Amino acid sequence: MKKNLGLLDKIIRSAAAVVVLVLYLAGLISGTAAILLGVIAVVLAATSLVSFCPIYAVLKISTNKPAVKQ
Repeated sequence: MKKNLGLLDKIIRSAAAVVVLVLYLAGLISGTAAILLGVIAVVLAATSLVSFCPIYAVLKISTNKPAVKQ
């Protein structure tokens, strides 16, 4: 599994997951919307933690910049 998420991509995914959590805890989302957004938030958080997105892999996209060798 080759990493395909860059730092900015991981930050955006993590922030989106946190926003959904805050909305849920504040009682602003509930029911089906909360479940759907919760599942999406878990997926975003998981892909951010492992630095790999299966959809990016299928589409051959990578936001991960290669390390600079000196």
